[in-house]
Amino acid sequence: MWNKILSPMLLIEKNKVIDNKNSIYELKYDGIRVLIYVSPNYFKIISRNKKDITYLFPELQTIKEIVNNKCIFDGEIICFDNGKISFSKLQERISLKNKNKINTSSIVNKATFICFDIIYKDSNLTNLKLIERKKILNKYNDTNEFIKSFYIIKNGQKLFQQIKKLNLEGIVCKNINSKYEIGVRSDSWIKVKNYKSKYFYIGGFSYNDNSYVFTLYLGEYVNNIFLYVGKVSISKKDTLFNKLKCIKTNKTPFSNFSLNIIYVSIKYKVKVKYLEKTKNNLLRHTIYEKNTTN
Repeated sequence: MWNKILSPMLLIEKNKVIDNKNSIYELKYDGIRVLIYVSPNYFKIISRNKKDITYLFPELQTIKEIVNNKCIFDGEIICFDNGKISFSKLQERISLKNKNKINTSSIVNKATFICFDIIYKDSNLTNLKLIERKKILNKYNDTNEFIKSFYIIKNGQKLFQQIKKLNLEGIVCKNINSKYEIGVRSDSWIKVKNYKSKYFYIGGFSYNDNSYVFTLYLGEYVNNIFLYVGKVSISKKDTLFNKLKCIKTNKTPFSNFSLNIIYVSIKYKVKVKYLEKTKNNLLRHTIYEKNTTN
C-alpha cells in the first residue's frame, strides 16, 4: 500500500443534514483534496487525480517532523487570506510553475494541510472503523502546517447553522463505523454544501449540436453597469432554449465580457445556486434551479 499511488475515498452530495448518533460532523474545507505519504525521511503529495504535486508546497515538508512511522494522511490543502480560508489564494499557488516563485509563495502565501484521516501507519488501517482511525490520528500534534480537522459527534444540524452564519463552504457527515474505501464514492460519507441562491440575468448562451445541454452566460447590474458574473449549464429541454433563440442580438450586453457566443437582449432571469463569488465577482460551482422569470 505504501508503494502504491492511491485515490482517496469520495463523498456523496446531499442537500440536507440529518442528525445521527452514529455520525461525526466536520467542516468542509475549500481547498484541494490530497493524500500525503510521509515518513521521517520521505514526503510526497498526491492529488485526487493521482498527480504528484509535492513540488508546489515545499513548506509542507515540515510534516516529516511530527511522524516516526510511514504514514498516509488524507486531507485538504488550503490557504488563508486575512484569517479566512481563500480558494483564490490557493489558486495562485497551484498555477505556479517557476521554482523561485513557488519558493517565494511558500513564504508569503503559506499553505496548510487539514488532516481528517489516516489510512496507513506502518500497515494498512483502511479496515478499521473511522472512529478508531480518528483516535490514531489524534496522537499526532498540530503544527502551523498540519492541523487535524475539528469534528463533533451528533448535533450536525446545529453545526451546519453555524457554518451558514460564518459563510463557510459546508459540512461533511461520516458514519463512525465506516471503513476507508479507496477510490470509492460511498454513502457512508456525505457532504452538504452551503449554497447561496440568487436571480441573474441571461446575457448570452452557447450550445453544441451533439450535446444535451446548453450554457447560459449570466450577468447582473452593478451601479447601472451590466457585468458578466459566470455561467451555468442546463438541459436543452428547458423552454428557455427556444425563447433565447428569439431574442438574439449582435452585440455583447456585458461591459466586461466579449466572446464568440450567442448574445441576447437582457430580458430573462434565472435562479442559480452557487458556493461563492471570487474576488473578480465570478460565481463558483453554479447549479441551475428550475425557476425562471422575465
